[in-house]
Amino acid sequence: MEKIYIGKITSTHGIKGELKIKSNFEFKDKVFKVGNKLLIDNKLYEIKSYRVHKGFDMVTLDDYNDINQVLFLRGKKVYFSKDMLNLDNEEILDEDLIKYSIVLNDGKCGIIEEVFYASSSNKIIRINIDGETHLIPFNSPCILSIDKENKCIKIELIDGM
Repeated sequence: MEKIYIGKITSTHGIKGELKIKSNFEFKDKVFKVGNKLLIDNKLYEIKSYRVHKGFDMVTLDDYNDINQVLFLRGKKVYFSKDMLNLDNEEILDEDLIKYSIVLNDGKCGIIEEVFYASSSNKIIRINIDGETHLIPFNSPCILSIDKENKCIKIELIDGM
């Protein structure tokens, strides 16, 4: 099973065993569903409830219904099975983008070196083409097509990029 890092348990919340998870994962709607299983310390835990509270993902797990039963999970990293993610054709994990090659409309080739966020909704890819570094917004009209099968993205650079 290939696992994907989702976030980290920062603390508990209340007395009923609810956990606060700090996560910047892009596809939270596919992970945080009642019945899905999270991997913490190589053990699977089923999500019994989920909600968002002040920027944190709040979950209760399995049959833990008391704060004293979940204290041992504070500070632990949370993972999810990549097989269970079920991404659509247009959806790509950030860590998978690093493996993609870039082809410009003039035939030049390059690679993606880094994926980062300029803001919570503005994903930027850093590409290297012939020794030159370019920063391109991933939701930009510069991106002409994405071929998931061949791991290739076609891009048209505009002046100033």
